[in-house]
Amino acid sequence: MRGFVLVLICWLAACSDRVGHFAGVPATLVEVSGSRFEVRLRGTLAEATRVNPQYAPRLGPLRQQAATAMARVSGCEVRGVLGDQAVMTGILHC
Repeated sequence: MRGFVLVLICWLAACSDRVGHFAGVPATLVEVSGSRFEVRLRGTLAEATRVNPQYAPRLGPLRQQAATAMARVSGCEVRGVLGDQAVMTGILHC
């Protein structure tokens, strides 16, 4: 039983690690119109991860909130936002 618990803990810890282009980049927490985002910047891209529980059936209303959060953190204009209701990537123009 202890072995199973140890494997489960290690597996869950591995799931929480960031991968991809924004791995290892510290996040800045930003709130926009009731939505909270962790924003990470790397080069000309920004990633906004929505971290609050909220009903979001489509990206539409969240796209502008994520762009605003990215602009606040980067100080740059956000030219476009793609993604889904949880994780969005923006193109920065500084």
